[in-house]
Amino acid sequence: MPSGTRAPVARSAPRPRADALRNRERIVAAAREMFVEQGPEVPLDEIARRAVVGNATLYRHFPDRAGLIHEVVLSVLSRTAERAEAAVLDIAEERGDPFGALRRFVHDAADERIGALCPMLSEGFDQNHADLLAGRERLEAAVEDLMGRARKAGRLRADVAVGDLMVALSQLTRPLPGSGGCVNFDQFVHRHLQLFLDGLEAPARSELPGAAATLDDLRRPR
Repeated sequence: MPSGTRAPVARSAPRPRADALRNRERIVAAAREMFVEQGPEVPLDEIARRAVVGNATLYRHFPDRAGLIHEVVLSVLSRTAERAEAAVLDIAEERGDPFGALRRFVHDAADERIGALCPMLSEGFDQNHADLLAGRERLEAAVEDLMGRARKAGRLRADVAVGDLMVALSQLTRPLPGSGGCVNFDQFVHRHLQLFLDGLEAPARSELPGAAATLDDLRRPR
């Protein structure tokens, strides 16, 4: 560098404005609602309308559908992990009933409609993206911790694993294809989750067929 010439000053990227962050959050929240209601192919202009932003604003944040779906999946994973971590914290701070904390988490997770993610994880979706793997690992670790505490307290039957819980939660919160003209199944989600939770409590009332579903089982290609 010639003498007397100053080295260029490295500049950090400007922080997004507060209104831009609010718009992004509104778009993600609206997309999550509409993906649950209508599936991942819902028109993006309808999402913009639900979020009360212009189409240009939506496309400025998410140039394509894949980017928006990616952000919605991340959001649901993060929010569900936060609920599991809060349940673990309740046990640690209040020395409360671990199975009661597990029960609260399952009902809270149902409100996030985690099962609605399944139709979004289509062939073109990058399920191994670094931030998605990190979000999934965070959720799995928190649920493992929560179930482990309930099992150690003698409240959770020994022949179930995290995979069993996640499969049931996903199935009971996943919209049924073609069910729009039938019964409103959403009204029964918490009722049926409670029936499932009763079956998880120790002592077990029956022997389960097969082996407990692990997280590795869920990841194996079909």
